[in-house]
Amino acid sequence: MNAEIVSRTKREGYIQNSSLILLAFSSAFFSRLLETVGFPSIINFLHFAIVPLAVGIVLLNSKTKNRYQIATTWTLLSGLAILLGVMLVSALVNKAGLINVVLDFLLLGEPFLLLVAVISIPMSIKRWERLETWLIRFGFINIILSYLQQYIIVPYFRQYLRTGLSGADLVQGVFFISGGGNTLAGGISMFFSAYYFQKANDVPLWQRVMVLLASLWQVIFSDTKQVILVFLIAWSILSLIKIKNIRKVLMSVIGIVLLVSMIIWGTENLEAFRAFKTYLSPEVLNPSNDTTQIKLLPLSMIPSYYQSSLNWLFGLGPGHTVGRLGQGMLSKYDSLFTPLGATYSPIGSAVWDKFALLAGGNGTSSISTVFSPFWGWAGIWGDLGFVGLGAYLYLGYLVWSRLWGDDFAQFLLLNVLIFGFMSTQLEEPGFMLYIAIMVGLRWQEKRLENYKS
Repeated sequence: MNAEIVSRTKREGYIQNSSLILLAFSSAFFSRLLETVGFPSIINFLHFAIVPLAVGIVLLNSKTKNRYQIATTWTLLSGLAILLGVMLVSALVNKAGLINVVLDFLLLGEPFLLLVAVISIPMSIKRWERLETWLIRFGFINIILSYLQQYIIVPYFRQYLRTGLSGADLVQGVFFISGGGNTLAGGISMFFSAYYFQKANDVPLWQRVMVLLASLWQVIFSDTKQVILVFLIAWSILSLIKIKNIRKVLMSVIGIVLLVSMIIWGTENLEAFRAFKTYLSPEVLNPSNDTTQIKLLPLSMIPSYYQSSLNWLFGLGPGHTVGRLGQGMLSKYDSLFTPLGATYSPIGSAVWDKFALLAGGNGTSSISTVFSPFWGWAGIWGDLGFVGLGAYLYLGYLVWSRLWGDDFAQFLLLNVLIFGFMSTQLEEPGFMLYIAIMVGLRWQEKRLENYKS
């Protein structure tokens, strides 16, 4: 009888690995929302502790005996170790603070850590379904919040919101209120609706189509047209990659043509689509135009701060250029990070000043975040040099090549690749962790299917 009590108590007190993953993900996905409703701003950094801790516990508790699963887990962990090593070398070369390294590694490596946790579990069908159900719920929460913000919160409670943002920029879903939150929320909704459309086979087709259209309408009224641009580019690239499968290529081409045709027609006939004219204007991409000059500012300005040839290899140090750390995160929370030994650089401010100068001369520079000088690949290259950029791309390659080449997972990775040229989505925890879980679940689904066959 005593043995039975001990066994039951152990089961009741045991936290499942899938629950730890959900807790870790939620700590990042809802942090902006929690701060908005009154939690202290430190809530935004809680996931930096929860995610690594949860991943460590999951890895220690994982009892998988699948050799490929173990090998894939260790391969990704090795890739993360390489990235961390490059960051430490960059910090030594540029005398950057250790806290800079920690924060930069977590911003870039956290999604891969969570992905490692998801794929390391010997997941049963029941646990897989539980994780997928929660992923779908989180997707619906983001869409519902966006509609509430568009039609209730922003129109009727705008005066109570302490922010300089207005209108469409305040439709931010779970990222309410934050800079660029509308793009993050729109991206999550599009990825979720695409996943839901192809995976929720037990749901009537018309309902899945309604979810897809609801996400598309959210992107339109939140003025996040770059999400559709990235979506279409990734879709086109994937179609070319899968050119051996003629049926898939034809279906993709038809879908792309229909969507592009709808957008072009809408720009001429519907007010909601007017903003898409930005990408149809040949003046915008003119090399002599201010928008192009602003976009390329990091590439022209960062090398002027190099002091040795090592800077080409290892950059100017974590958090010292135009990544999320260097462009404002460290300075915004300087009272928190300065006592921890954070180091700062004038490069981010210099790029901002040059950006403001060019923007003042031509208003077209502010038409879209697509033309922002603060974008992911530039930030990684500026902070960590070509070696650091190569280490991060190597991690992406490992995910692409090791996770069984699933079409939807590859589509998500292509979106991430392209978003890296737009803004700082590569360093947005809630956005990247959502994608990481989706990729991990697709991998686990394939593993379960192969096991059954």
